[in-house]
Order: sequence, then C-alpha cells, then structure tokens
Amino acid sequence: MPQVVTQLKLGGGNAPTAISPAASSAIPNRDKALKILSKSIYKEMRQNGYEPKQIVALATELISLVTSDIKEDARLD
Repeated sequence: MPQVVTQLKLGGGNAPTAISPAASSAIPNRDKALKILSKSIYKEMRQNGYEPKQIVALATELISLVTSDIKEDARLD
C-alpha cells in the first residue's frame, strides 16, 4: 500500500480561550493555509497511487476524530 508522509504542526491544547485582534486577523491566513494543505495532501495521495475511495476514507476518519473531540468537549462543559 502506498505511503504518504506529511508533517503537520497544529496548535496544541494551550490555545487562548479568547481571540485577540491580532489572532482574528490570522484566521483568514489559517483558512487559506488549510485549503492549500488539503490540496497538497490530495495531490500527494493521488500521486502515490491512492484511489478516490481511499481518500474519502481518510476524510471520513478525520471527520470522525473531530466529531469525537467535539463530543468530548461538550461532555466537559
């Protein structure tokens, strides 16, 4: 099975609870970065022989992980 190695550096659990004005101006840049990252991951996966179904499976797994995170956060509130 082809392998994709992608290095991501995402914010940790130490994110501030309030968004400062400087941070709010960075959000559009982060949105743009996510779009670029998504296209890069997709392109790399296709070049490494992954089929569209496998890419959908990856996306589904990511959504599942985020959903679990959201549910866990809701339980803590």
